[in-house]
Amino acid sequence: MALLCASPAICAQQANPSSALNPFFGSATAHPASSDLLRLSLDDAIALGLKNNLGLKEAEESEKAFQGRRTADFQYFLPVITLNGDLGVHQQNLAALGFGPATIKEFGSLLPPGTVIHEITRDDLTEGKIQYGQMLFSGPVIAAWKAIGAAERASHYAKMSARGEVVQQVATAYLYAIAAESEVDNARAQQATAEELLRQARAAHEAGVVAHLDELRAQLQLEAQQLALISAQNAHEKALILLKREIGIDPGEKILLSDPAPYSELAAQTPEELNAVAYRNRQDYLTLQNQLVEMKAIVAAHRSQRLPSLSFGGYYGVSLVNDVGSHGNFAAQGTLSMPLFREAGLRGDIDAAKANVNAVNAQLDDLRVKIVQQVRSALLDVNASAKLVEVAGSNLDLATRALADESDRVNAGVDDNLPLVAAQATLASAESYRVESLYQYNLSKLALARAAGILESQYREYLGR
Repeated sequence: MALLCASPAICAQQANPSSALNPFFGSATAHPASSDLLRLSLDDAIALGLKNNLGLKEAEESEKAFQGRRTADFQYFLPVITLNGDLGVHQQNLAALGFGPATIKEFGSLLPPGTVIHEITRDDLTEGKIQYGQMLFSGPVIAAWKAIGAAERASHYAKMSARGEVVQQVATAYLYAIAAESEVDNARAQQATAEELLRQARAAHEAGVVAHLDELRAQLQLEAQQLALISAQNAHEKALILLKREIGIDPGEKILLSDPAPYSELAAQTPEELNAVAYRNRQDYLTLQNQLVEMKAIVAAHRSQRLPSLSFGGYYGVSLVNDVGSHGNFAAQGTLSMPLFREAGLRGDIDAAKANVNAVNAQLDDLRVKIVQQVRSALLDVNASAKLVEVAGSNLDLATRALADESDRVNAGVDDNLPLVAAQATLASAESYRVESLYQYNLSKLALARAAGILESQYREYLGR
């Protein structure tokens, strides 16, 4: 794994990243470990990542929060109707209210004969009322509705960007695990070769054909390959744990990666073509565009506070006093509200909102340049890594032929086994470099698809699966 560790991307995979620093490195574990072996393809791993990844869940909940806010704000455009009813017993002290005996006597003369007015009265009161209110026109409410709609769209694109991040993280972890597994296979094959070399050297030494030094060299080479195998197996197990962490599988679950390392040449694309694709599909770019719409709507909301607002409201109610009904009462009123002088506050709010607009515009300008930079850099990485794969394949072929030729020379008694040991080490290095170069090539294609904003929809095409 020495060559793999030379790659910054792979070393980042090995760094055991924490979800506390980046939620996309965490997940919600769906099920406890079972005794069954789980076969896992790249598509399966990405599907599990999209289902369980912690960072994506946070983005999805953020979108739901904006959807809830938009639904709540829609109430401003709907009528508000409430129904109230109450039942109560009311006792009054007329004397305490200012009705003295003389006043009561005077009122008594106006009532039918025999009517008695007590200073303490008791009444049963039953009331029912229905109220209605609706905003007819309000500039700030209309502008705020446009702003929350843009914010909801921005949160949607932020969620889609998070999905792309998950696809890249999971695919990287899966490809790294494949590369680590290939290193295990290479180390195991090299150990088998070293065991055969030791067997031959020991037999030749016992027959008196070669010196004891050849047997010692073969023994050292075998132990070196044993160390390499132990290291490769450990790295492979850690790679699988990291992958399971990314996709929400219990670390104790046994999994088998069913997909081999993909390889295919990528169709030629120009930076201009990829830039056009990125401007149409980059979710972070679309997010900023909708944030700009939101900020402009907020400016409009502050400006529209200078406009009048119009609302309508009213009610209708009935009352029963001691089971005797009274005539229903109602009210209907329209309200026109117009600010007369709030200029200082309004101008301050508008200036602050304009500053936010300018900030988002600056971010958009920066992102346009960043997209061009990322696309060109990713395209250069793809072209360079493709050449590295070609050179690594040629190097592996040459190392294989050199080992075969040296084996023939040793078997023919022309050389001792020192050149053979060196050729075996060269082949091991060539095989590791081949694994690392293929891994880098696939990573660079994933990065190019991400830079173009089409990773989730076209990762299969870019990897050639």
